[in-house]
Amino acid sequence: MNYGIILSGGIGTRMNLNGTPKQYVIVDRKPILIYTLEQFEKCDRIGRVIIVAANEWVPQIEKWIEQYHITKFAGFAPAGETRQRSIMNGLDAAKKYDPEDTAIAAIHDAARPLVSPQLISDLVDGASEYGGCLPVLPLTDTVYQTADGKVIDKLLNRDTLFTGQTPEVFRLNEYHRINHSVSLNELDSYRGAAQLAHQYGMKVHLIPGEYTNFKLTIPSDLQKFRAICEEKK
Repeated sequence: MNYGIILSGGIGTRMNLNGTPKQYVIVDRKPILIYTLEQFEKCDRIGRVIIVAANEWVPQIEKWIEQYHITKFAGFAPAGETRQRSIMNGLDAAKKYDPEDTAIAAIHDAARPLVSPQLISDLVDGASEYGGCLPVLPLTDTVYQTADGKVIDKLLNRDTLFTGQTPEVFRLNEYHRINHSVSLNELDSYRGAAQLAHQYGMKVHLIPGEYTNFKLTIPSDLQKFRAICEEKK
């Protein structure tokens, strides 16, 4: 069994939504979280979905799951103090359902509602073969490195640099073991799930991401998503 672990515990302060987390904003009469869950519903390589969320949002999410007929929903995991702790909680929940060695976990941001079922499927295949798999995009702008933000220290070779997306996909048992093998202080120091996997010896394969699989982070991202939804109508 393969699992989608949907990270829906963030607050989204950069979106300036007066306290409503961005993943629960209604766009065209549907919460953004549901758009994301529907993509995992369409992917036949995912069998169950775990939602990592703050407790106060659980009753509302349960209503949405019933309203929009999300059939793969398996359960909730509590949001952690950091992103990686939330991931670990989601992994713990998935392990309770399925300890099989072949299980795969696809860790995805709730605020990336346009991920395609095909990309999810390709990532699951990659993780099955290599251990981990990550979607990336090439950089198109010139990249400079600076220590103080005022003076250029050096120019980086953008041909060797990529931006990472989610889902970040791993063999469940191996990645779960790594998360529980480090201290919470070390766990909190990682800024991406694949960084931890790489640090502890997992081979993380890279495949092309999707430009439409952008994360809703600032108000212009939300405007872009609204426009896409309107165009699809």
